[in-house]
Amino acid sequence: MGTGITGMDGTGAAVAEIVAVGSELLTPGHIDTNSLYLTGRLNDAGWEVHRKTVVGDGLEDIAEAVRTALGRSRLVVLSGGLGPTEDDRTRAAVARALGRTTSRSGDVLDRLRRRFAERGFPMTPINERQAEVIDGAEVLDNPHGTAPGQWLEDGDRLLALLPGPPRELRQVFEDGVLPRLRRLAGGRRLAVRTLHVTGVSESELDARLAPVYTSYPGVGTTVLAGMRHISVKLSRWVDAGAGGDSVEGATPAAPDLDELSARIQAEMGDAIFSTAGETMEEVVGRLLRESGKTLAVAESCTSGLLGASITRVPGSSDYFRGGILCYSDEAKMRLCGVAPETLAAHGAVSAETARELARGVRTALGSDIGVSITGIAGPGGGTDAKPVGLVYIGIADGERTLSRHRVMPGDRESVRERSAYLALSWLRRFLL
Repeated sequence: MGTGITGMDGTGAAVAEIVAVGSELLTPGHIDTNSLYLTGRLNDAGWEVHRKTVVGDGLEDIAEAVRTALGRSRLVVLSGGLGPTEDDRTRAAVARALGRTTSRSGDVLDRLRRRFAERGFPMTPINERQAEVIDGAEVLDNPHGTAPGQWLEDGDRLLALLPGPPRELRQVFEDGVLPRLRRLAGGRRLAVRTLHVTGVSESELDARLAPVYTSYPGVGTTVLAGMRHISVKLSRWVDAGAGGDSVEGATPAAPDLDELSARIQAEMGDAIFSTAGETMEEVVGRLLRESGKTLAVAESCTSGLLGASITRVPGSSDYFRGGILCYSDEAKMRLCGVAPETLAAHGAVSAETARELARGVRTALGSDIGVSITGIAGPGGGTDAKPVGLVYIGIADGERTLSRHRVMPGDRESVRERSAYLALSWLRRFLL
């Protein structure tokens, strides 16, 4: 292409770019989930994704996106726009960007006709467009659909055209693209270590960790603050073996990442709840199983979100007795034994009520531990003394009865989701 670009970054990793095609992806109701999958698999194969572009269905828009991507990346992966309708223009746009023509493949056409016949559907004339193949391209079979993919090489540049439906895209990529990319990338692989942290703010975390991770200039460090917890991702490209023969799914060796991870764990202590990809509910479930203890929950403002999180883990029936949704004051009294005097003196959203709910659900369902949540999710119901977002969490085990509170930020759903997660987080510390 005459750009002088080698398609490799400063670490020696092969550079890739993703172009997602489809005007629907530029609307509020659609999310480009394909790019998330492709990024992970490309990294696994030794390709570093530097850019992602979303482009509508315009022919020249797609062609321009391809030209631009080819000017800076060795590999361009396109998703979508391979269907039979008038607005499926990826094939024509890529051909235009490369200065090539397309022609109708008899083999692909026969394959399409057989596939329609096997499924008992008539093949309409517009489906014949899916047999258009770019000059010099290799057709990639699509066992789950009628839009085949295509693989092209243009000098030292590589292009993969993939169908848009996720099930089809993944199969075509795994079968027809991934094996090639592993060979072409050589032995470079992305080594990653991820630590999940809870109970501290992002600013506090970075203030404590920055002096540690900045002493490892060869390691990329990313701090990602989400609604549930903070993730610290450590990554570096490593040589995982000549010819790209590293074992699929194996974690590449990277002693400096392991050393940095150990130093971060020493600094943050039990604020780190997972280094092996476990979710908070999985960690809590493991601790309950190891201790031989059972759990029951009483939920007011979260109305089942905590119970749903706990039972998301397979085998949770070993330790989870059940939950009580006690939204009204009457339900709190009748189902969990909260005293009327407690509600009258302190209100439903209070430390006292949270503690009685935790004790009450433990007794009602016969568990070793009871956890409760009561709060004001909003948008109404708050006062100066008890603002929207105020949540109390109670924990009781027969020997201790504790409560903690926090004012949660965000809208109603954010308050509810954060509250359920915070209850899990505090239960973890209680179990520790």
